[in-house]
Amino acid sequence: MEKYKQTCEYIKQNISISPVVGIILGSGLGELVSNLSDTVSLKYGEIPNFINSGIDGHKGNLVFGHIDNVPVVIMQGRNHYYEGHSMSDVTFPIRIMSMLGVKTLITTNAVGGINQSFRVGDIMLVNDHINLMNGNPLIGKHEPEFGDRFVNMSSVYDKELIGVGLLCGYKNRIRIKEGILTALSGPTYETPAEYRFLKLIGSDAVGMSTIPEVIVAKQMGMRIFSMSIVTNMIGDLDANHTEVQNVANQSVNNVWTIINDVIKWI
Repeated sequence: MEKYKQTCEYIKQNISISPVVGIILGSGLGELVSNLSDTVSLKYGEIPNFINSGIDGHKGNLVFGHIDNVPVVIMQGRNHYYEGHSMSDVTFPIRIMSMLGVKTLITTNAVGGINQSFRVGDIMLVNDHINLMNGNPLIGKHEPEFGDRFVNMSSVYDKELIGVGLLCGYKNRIRIKEGILTALSGPTYETPAEYRFLKLIGSDAVGMSTIPEVIVAKQMGMRIFSMSIVTNMIGDLDANHTEVQNVANQSVNNVWTIINDVIKWI
């Protein structure tokens, strides 16, 4: 617990904002922080026990500010399991958010579409998930301060917030879907055989992040709202990280519209 307390103390010494909503911005979405007011930013490398982001499209800043007068903290980029970090390190910022007072977590990420009704550019609101990352952030020593050892995962994604997101999409003519997110460790994209398997088990989209963060947020009692941007369809022979970032960049306005409506509702 000491490293968590050390990190929180550093942040509180440098930031006067007490956030109630935490937001994780995935690949290509970092520019959304420009919509905040009263912005104060800390680089990951300056924060004790934080890991610098090492992936293109993830700037590595912890940004505090307000959205519609609601105090928020935004992760401008995340760390990934496939970079060689432990699950504990990947989810460390989520525990810090909770200790700072965050009650609602909003996540975004880029995914490959599996559901054949999806198109590139669609936004999928996650209503369930399948963890195939070969790891779980709750494995290891249990800290009672963080919540239950055995976490009930029967209702992870907040149905009311999903309803707000769907309504926002419909009224703003945003191509919006609901679906099941599966996470693999990455960093390779899926083989044709893996695609057939994922489709068979009921996956609507697949990514390389988010689920570890969500598991920790659920353990710590947060409300959770997750959005996935379909940046490619599985089986696309031209899938690459540059294209993923480009499609995500094109979705920034739609993602912001949904986030703004959800926060207003909260």
